[in-house]
Amino acid sequence: MSRDNIIAAEEDFLEDPDLRHREKWPNIPEILSRKARKVCRVQTITNRLPVLQWIPQYKRQYFFPDIVAGITVALTAIPQGIAYAVVAGLEPQHGLYSELVPSFVYFVLGSCKDITIGPTAIMALLVQSHALKSPDLAFLAAFLTGLIILAMAILNLGFLVQFISIPVTVGFCTAAALTIASAQIKSLLGLPGRGNEFIESWTSVVENIQEIKLWDTVLGVSSIILLVSLKKMQDIPKGKVFFKYLSISRNAIAVILGTVLAFLLQEYTGEVPFALTGSVAAGFPPFAPPPFSTTIGNSTLNFQEMIAELGTSIISIPVISVLEIVAVAKAFSLGKTVDATQEMIALGFSNILASFVASIPLSGSFTRSALNNACGVCTTGGGILTGILVLLAIGFLTTTFYYIPKASLAAVIMVAMYFMVDFEAIKEIWRTKRVDIIPFAITLIACLALGVDLGIVVGIGSNLIFIIYDTARPRIQFKWLKVDNDEILVVTPNQSLIFSSAEHFKNRLMKKVIAQSNPNLLVVIDGHFVQKIDTTAASNIYSAVRSLRDLCRGMIFWNWSGQAQGAAWRLNSQFGTLFRDATSLEELLRAVK
Repeated sequence: MSRDNIIAAEEDFLEDPDLRHREKWPNIPEILSRKARKVCRVQTITNRLPVLQWIPQYKRQYFFPDIVAGITVALTAIPQGIAYAVVAGLEPQHGLYSELVPSFVYFVLGSCKDITIGPTAIMALLVQSHALKSPDLAFLAAFLTGLIILAMAILNLGFLVQFISIPVTVGFCTAAALTIASAQIKSLLGLPGRGNEFIESWTSVVENIQEIKLWDTVLGVSSIILLVSLKKMQDIPKGKVFFKYLSISRNAIAVILGTVLAFLLQEYTGEVPFALTGSVAAGFPPFAPPPFSTTIGNSTLNFQEMIAELGTSIISIPVISVLEIVAVAKAFSLGKTVDATQEMIALGFSNILASFVASIPLSGSFTRSALNNACGVCTTGGGILTGILVLLAIGFLTTTFYYIPKASLAAVIMVAMYFMVDFEAIKEIWRTKRVDIIPFAITLIACLALGVDLGIVVGIGSNLIFIIYDTARPRIQFKWLKVDNDEILVVTPNQSLIFSSAEHFKNRLMKKVIAQSNPNLLVVIDGHFVQKIDTTAASNIYSAVRSLRDLCRGMIFWNWSGQAQGAAWRLNSQFGTLFRDATSLEELLRAVK
């Protein structure tokens, strides 16, 4: 296998490379035509209207769990909505308005039975600074958030879900559960103070611990004991069906018992010894487009000025809203594929339509989704009852919800959050690949310290660092062979080579060959695992070929993909001639003799 033989073989291989290795550009008209035909198919309409898939298969046994879930979620959503409106700096009724539309929209467009869309603490905090200046900014933010999320869905940006790994999801869920449960400690103990974040909540508890209320604490702890006991009842073998439904109804039972107790105490003693949700203004909001102009102080802002006032929130609110609902969807998917695009469609329409009834921006609610799951909800139909109860609350039932004890609601949420911490998933991460505990821990700590909105971004970022490192440091196998008294070095990278790994591969290759410095050495670079290379990788590899030309007999690239070969030919035709296909190493060596 002399150098002259290799060069001669290279010249024979040079037959019109321009035609064979010309880069093919996508046929844009054909792609658009194919997409248009796909959109017009009945299957596409069915996929984008999930309600058409599950309603024909609805079973009678789904009805009771859906009813229980709808009632329980409504009993939590109503006071939560009021609280989040206050956090956002708006009148309490706007919290109920924010709950009004999404239940009905998600019934039609939702793909995950457990998810409920509505106002969340994160969305309330993100919009707070704008709402304090003018409520109109909050309503416009909801409208713009919906438009941007819908645009992301149309552009098929649902692949973003792939960047949320299981360790990050588990870390987010654990931190969210701890944050939500911590925020309920104040209500459970009857303490004053505000704060929805983990550190703020515990700081407030410590600062006001001397003001703990006995009867709120008694009611809250009793409710927790009741909820845990009712959950355990589903394991009783005798009367299994009865105890199953009793267990499923545990959240509604705890809230109803607390409400009845508060009402009776008010009727017979004239005083309630624990904090109540309180009254909410009755009446339905007008259905009208969000305001495109507003007044702040003595200045009137037009639409462009309102956009400028919202600033970067126009991007951050929709992105965080999508991250929230995707993370929640993955948490309840039980390993099934999450259709992130469909979730974005549902979230986008929910925000757009909700902005017509003076709503703040919406996202997937972790608390209410957890309650939905805990109640054993079977379909998104449970949201219909939630929406109806919110309608009734706004129109007729404000006096009834006045008597819901805050301690009872706190107990329901805290128990649900405890069971949302997936201890088994944490064990699986540690057992499967211990290094994955790092992004889990980073996500958990970041969510607790910085808030779940920034925390999940930090968690995703930490996971991307691992991906980037693996991409930049491919494993390279060096294998020495003797064939007919000739020395062969077979170099096998285990993945595609792109700009981040190009310099690393070149340096490793050159060090090996220079260390050997054998003029009879033939270097065979096995590209079985290399699906593609980019310009940087091609340039670096070709640079190594030229640098090592006088130190070894030659360099052959064996069984590289068509894309890689094409890139090499387009970079330099002499480089392209070094790429060969053969079924075995022996066949390759015979071809270059």
